[in-house]
Amino acid sequence: MPAQRRLVVELAAVALVRFVLNTARRFAYPFAPALARGLEVPLTSVTSLVAINQGTALLSPLLGPLADRWGPRTMMLLGLAFLAAGMLAAGALPLYATVLLALLLAGIGKSCFDPAVQAFIGARVSWERRGLAVGLVEFAWAGSSLIGIPLVGLLIGRHGWRSPFLLLGLGAVASFVLLALLLPRVRPPRAAGPTRITVIQGWRLLLRRRAALGALGYSVCFAMANDTLFVVYGAWLERDFDLPLAKLGTATIVIGAAELLAEVMTAFLSDRIGLARAAVGGVALTAAAYFLLPVAARNLPLALGALFIVFLAFEFTVVTAVGLITEVMPDARGTMMGALGATSGTGRMLGALTGGYVWLWGGLAATSAVAATLAVLALGSLVWGLRGWHPRPV
Repeated sequence: MPAQRRLVVELAAVALVRFVLNTARRFAYPFAPALARGLEVPLTSVTSLVAINQGTALLSPLLGPLADRWGPRTMMLLGLAFLAAGMLAAGALPLYATVLLALLLAGIGKSCFDPAVQAFIGARVSWERRGLAVGLVEFAWAGSSLIGIPLVGLLIGRHGWRSPFLLLGLGAVASFVLLALLLPRVRPPRAAGPTRITVIQGWRLLLRRRAALGALGYSVCFAMANDTLFVVYGAWLERDFDLPLAKLGTATIVIGAAELLAEVMTAFLSDRIGLARAAVGGVALTAAAYFLLPVAARNLPLALGALFIVFLAFEFTVVTAVGLITEVMPDARGTMMGALGATSGTGRMLGALTGGYVWLWGGLAATSAVAATLAVLALGSLVWGLRGWHPRPV
C-alpha cells in the first residue's frame, strides 16, 4: 500500500477508536440525572464522578512522556485496555463503586491515549497539513455527540442505564485489536544527543518555553469554561423545557452538528488562516458566545441554536489549538501533549466540580458569566505565550 494511502487508513482507524473512547468519556454528562436515579444517589454525586473522571488527566504529565520513550502505539493500546476493563466491570456489577471505577479507568485510558495520538500525528504528518490531519481525527469527537450519545440515550431508555457500559467495553476490546494489527511503531523523538529524551529533560524544555507555558494556561481556563456549562446543560434543558430522556439525547445532536462543522472548518480552513491566528480568534468568539447565551435561551429552538454557536466556536478553537500545540515542543511532543492533557483535565475537573453549584446558585446567567470570564483569561494566556513564537520543526 502506498505510504500516503496507508497514513489515511491509520488516521481513519484512530478516529474510529477515538469515537468509542469519546463516547465512553462523555455520556455521563447529559445522562447524569438518569445515572443518579439508577444508582439512587443525588445528582451532585454523579457530577462528582464526572469530576473524578476528568481529574485523571492529572496523570498526563506522567503518562505523556512515556510516549516519548515507548512510542505512541504502545500508549494507545494501554489506554484502550484501561477503558475496556472499566466499562466491562461497571456493566457486569452495576454499583456506585464500579461506576466510579469505570469512569476512573476511562479517564486514565484517555490520558494514555490522547497525548499518544497527538504525538503520532505530529511525527507522521507535516506541519503544513497538521491542521487537516488533526481536524479529520477529531471527527470522532463530533461523532460521539451525533451518534454515540443519542445511541446511549436509546440504550438507557430500552435496556437500562448499565447497558452502555457493556457495549462500550466490548467496543474497547475490538478497538484494541484493530490498532494492534494496523498501527506501525513510531520511533520516539531524541534529545540533542544520541539517547532518547528523558522525562526530566522534557519537563526542563517545557518550563523554559514561554509558548508552552502560555498554551497550558489557556488550556486550563478554556477547559474549565466549557465544563462549567457542559456539566449542567442536560439539567438545564430537562428543567426549563421538560425534555424527556430520549429527546435529551437527540438534542445532543445539535452539539454534535456544531462540533462536526467546527472540525470540518479546522480541517479545511485552519492551515490557510494560520493555526495561531485561528486559535486566538476562536477563543475570542467563544467568550462572546458564552456572554450571549442567556439572551437567546428563551425557548427551545433559540436555546439549541445558542448551544450550537457556543460549541461551534469552542470546538473549532480546541481542535485548531491542538494542531498548533503539537509544534510548540517538537523535540518532546509526548511531554507537551501530556502536560496539555493535564491542564485541560484539571480545567474540566474544576468545571465539573463547580458547575453544578454555580448552576444551583445562579442558573444559566451565572453559569454563562463564569464561563465567559474564564474564556477571557484563556485568551490572555494564549496571546502572551504566542508573542514572538514561530514553528520550529525538528
